[in-house]
Amino acid sequence: MPVSGREVSLAVQRMLAAATTRSCGYGTAPTVSSTPSGAQVPYSVLYPLGVTTDGPPYGEADADARVLLQLTSVAATAEQAEWMADKVRSVMLGRKTSGAYTSEITVPGCVVMQRTLDKEEGVAVASGVYSYVQRYVIEVTTLNT
Repeated sequence: MPVSGREVSLAVQRMLAAATTRSCGYGTAPTVSSTPSGAQVPYSVLYPLGVTTDGPPYGEADADARVLLQLTSVAATAEQAEWMADKVRSVMLGRKTSGAYTSEITVPGCVVMQRTLDKEEGVAVASGVYSYVQRYVIEVTTLNT
């Protein structure tokens, strides 16, 4: 079964909101009712940028996926935007001494094999709103091959 990009995105969104204690929107700013912090800045916004698939030898051709996500930290000041981006980076890439990630991404029917930072664009400002853009790659494999 191919990996669902949507399921990976939703799992990352849930994990980020829980681990950073700040709301994470999906393609748009969080709403006032978003948990845990509503639309209060700083927050992050997740943008799915696409999925490429392949498979293990002698297995299902689309059982593995490389999911590209953009996480944009949004804030009222440059310092706040960088602080939020640091939190996101720590949550996405932080590891325990055992080598396991500190914050687990739970995708139904899949296992996250690896996460990497693909690109950072740093702080930008438009109309008084500060943002910090980061792109991550999540490598996933299905459990049912």
